[in-house]
Amino acid sequence: MKIIEGGVTASQGFQASGVYAGIKKNRKDMALVYSSVPAKGAGTFTTNVVKAAPVIWDMKITKESQYVQAVVLNSGVANACTGAEGDKNNELMAEAVAKALNIPINSVYTASTGVIGKQMPIDVIVKGVSLLAGELKPGLGAGAQAAEAIMTTDTYPKECAVSFVIDGKEVKLGGMAKGSGMIHPNMATMLAVITTDLAISKELLQEALSEDVKHSFNMISVDRDTSTNDSLLILANGLAGNKEITEKNDDYDAFCKALNYVTTNLAKKIAADGEGATKLLEVQVIGVKSEEDAISISKSIITSNLVKSAVFGNDANWGRILCAMGYSGARFDPDKVDLYIESADGKLKLVENGLGTDYSEEYASKLLSGKEVKVTVDLKSGNATATAWGCDLTYDYVKINADYRS
Repeated sequence: MKIIEGGVTASQGFQASGVYAGIKKNRKDMALVYSSVPAKGAGTFTTNVVKAAPVIWDMKITKESQYVQAVVLNSGVANACTGAEGDKNNELMAEAVAKALNIPINSVYTASTGVIGKQMPIDVIVKGVSLLAGELKPGLGAGAQAAEAIMTTDTYPKECAVSFVIDGKEVKLGGMAKGSGMIHPNMATMLAVITTDLAISKELLQEALSEDVKHSFNMISVDRDTSTNDSLLILANGLAGNKEITEKNDDYDAFCKALNYVTTNLAKKIAADGEGATKLLEVQVIGVKSEEDAISISKSIITSNLVKSAVFGNDANWGRILCAMGYSGARFDPDKVDLYIESADGKLKLVENGLGTDYSEEYASKLLSGKEVKVTVDLKSGNATATAWGCDLTYDYVKINADYRS
């Protein structure tokens, strides 16, 4: 596997565009991803009972359509909690794409992000689709435009791409994502689109994606709020020319490895770009009896507001970490716990067998001041591990969300 430049247009046959349609003020607000040939599609979606209109639409497309060919996305309006009118507007957005590209409406995925409860300005949306269709292009620049257009409170666009070899053919896989606040996915993230020119069955594509999110997007959190719009979509158009993957073999494993690299990379970028965040927090839990317990403990730590605040203040208050572990629901022996912190400046053991070590508070504070901070917890009770990613909690998080609609 090789890391390459780009995002959703890195793979053969994919084009993209991103434009300012007029939903937001003077910022790109609509994006389109298009495959020149029909592609297999799969998706994972929010577990929130309150689901946005595009989520409901995409779940139906994923279940019933054998092929998909386009994804249209808008930012600024979530089209959630909008009733029958919202459903109709979502269908009109998909219909506009279908007409502009001369493809079936049931081959069009939709995605929206923004303020909940507002109706979409459908006239603006339909005009925006015309602009998007006219601007569709291959190439890395077009993919970057699309990634920029789906941002809300994100401070930068998020892309990643890799290449790998299957059946003697070079295969590419790339993606884009957006997310900064209302991030606690339990499925994927706010919005993410993955494209690949791999030939693979629809069933295995879905299985690989569903399994992958358990260890990538499901392992991040910014604020413990699971969005109404979380959608992760993948399109595989087969233009790499490999023999179609129809069973779990070495080729399937190579694909899963590439997919996980891209999804994990995008997930970490979302965590690092949490609203108001100044640093990425990685928590690795090792030596656990079961993976389920390892996941519970790692996510409990990254979602603790007290831990996140301590990290922001460069305060090695390890008692907060053990506290978060204790209410995670996992069973472990506190008297066996070792705990380390690590950054680019080094690594330090704070806890050994449940007790604080004679560490330097000054050095610990220096480690915690890094842009990327890692916490490693060793329970010394088994072989299971898990890693979760989050961010610090700052004053700016409150400021951003206090006037989000202003």
